[in-house]
Amino acid sequence: MMGRPFFVAENSRSILTSKPNPMLQKTIITCLLAVLFSITETMAQGCVAIRHFSSCLGNTIENSLLGKGDVLIGTNYRYFKSFRHFRGTEQEPDRVTNNTEVINHAHAWDFFATLGISTRVYASLNVPTVINTRSSLYEHGRTERYTTFSRGLGDIRFGLGFWLLDPSENPGGNLALGLGLKLPTGNFNASDIFYNVGANGGPETRPVDQSIQPGDGGFGLTLDFQLYQKLTEGLFTYASGFYLVNPRETNGIRTFRETLSPLLENEAIMAVPDQYALRAGLSQTLSPSVALSLGGRFEAVPVKDIIGGNDGFRRPGNVLSVDPGFSYMAHNFTFTLNVPVAVRRERPQSITDLQTQQMTGEPRTGDAAFADYAINAGISYRFMRKEKLSEELINTF
Repeated sequence: MMGRPFFVAENSRSILTSKPNPMLQKTIITCLLAVLFSITETMAQGCVAIRHFSSCLGNTIENSLLGKGDVLIGTNYRYFKSFRHFRGTEQEPDRVTNNTEVINHAHAWDFFATLGISTRVYASLNVPTVINTRSSLYEHGRTERYTTFSRGLGDIRFGLGFWLLDPSENPGGNLALGLGLKLPTGNFNASDIFYNVGANGGPETRPVDQSIQPGDGGFGLTLDFQLYQKLTEGLFTYASGFYLVNPRETNGIRTFRETLSPLLENEAIMAVPDQYALRAGLSQTLSPSVALSLGGRFEAVPVKDIIGGNDGFRRPGNVLSVDPGFSYMAHNFTFTLNVPVAVRRERPQSITDLQTQQMTGEPRTGDAAFADYAINAGISYRFMRKEKLSEELINTF
């Protein structure tokens, strides 16, 4: 989520110089440090193609704007329901009308901790957990609708970030760059019972769909940035983004898609795809405790990875959303809420689609299910190394 950046507005400056009481000082400093929502919370808008992912650097820019020795801990929750099918950018409304749509309910909780190594360098650990369900007809013989289920630990991430400018000397704008590592700690072979597909039309245990697997089975490298700049009193612009590089091509888990059509033979094994997201917008401070933001969010699983091959099954997709946000501060606590609403959804041609089109001479684009919106909520608490830090920060302004 993205909201207010670290800053000193003119009204805050006058309050600081008037030597307010210690409680008010602490509240103001906390607000100065913990007021910006970042893309580093749960990223997925709700496309079956775009699995849950969080950047390795935690959830809010306050995670990055820490004093030396400060620790910030928190959790973020995300929910979406994907059910609207698209081929390219064209929706297929008949899928819902005919009750043939695939419905995913996805719940994810990220638990994170961030340590201020110095005022400019920070380290963060992110531990995701998920609970997912998937209801469909085509995975169960196309005659009856059944639901498959997955839950558990996701892929743990940790990383380092660095502010290019000293935050205490540049409260009006800054840029942070981050580098992280994603570990294959999540189960990428979660299985459940599929009906009408086994011997003699009976049930059979199979891996669940790629979209609800807790992990992807690969080591990954994350690259990210966070940028904010003051425009006028209380108004800031922000931009941020990340790219997950997954060098592993496939994870060895069978999809059984080749049993649906001979054309899907090269989708028999799950791929380990890259993923990326970008956000930008404006943030307006309403009070020392409250801020609103409004921006755009673009998230995608690309057709091809930037490193490694592109064999195996993936659902490439991208979502453009309008992204309103709200944040509230109370002492060292921060609450954030973002509800991105999709305005454009696309399921581009996959490698299989392109190969099939070249082989048959007929246009082909697979489909994917997307959500209308997602709910992202988070709460965090900052442990200050010592109260003296508040006085030191006040004295810098």
